[in-house]
Amino acid sequence: MNIYVGNLPNTVNESDLREVFQAFGEVSTASVIKDKFSGESRGFGFIEMPNKGEAEKAISMVNGKDLKGRTAKVNEAKPRTDSSRSGGFGGGRRY
Repeated sequence: MNIYVGNLPNTVNESDLREVFQAFGEVSTASVIKDKFSGESRGFGFIEMPNKGEAEKAISMVNGKDLKGRTAKVNEAKPRTDSSRSGGFGGGRRY
């Protein structure tokens, strides 16, 4: 199960996330999303846990808890859509 973790402080890294979620089961991957220009954290990340039961328990236990001074927002990640990337130059204007 893919888990979204939001409201992360800039000091949290992948190993911090992995450590928090490993308390509830196996973690396949842990990633903190970074700005492609500055390299700084964008304040959210993702955890992949293969066991759905462990993942659901982790979500319920970590959501709303303090994570290095900020309240974590945790839920099942929604599939990414590319609808916000469509358009471009006005989408459909005719010249």
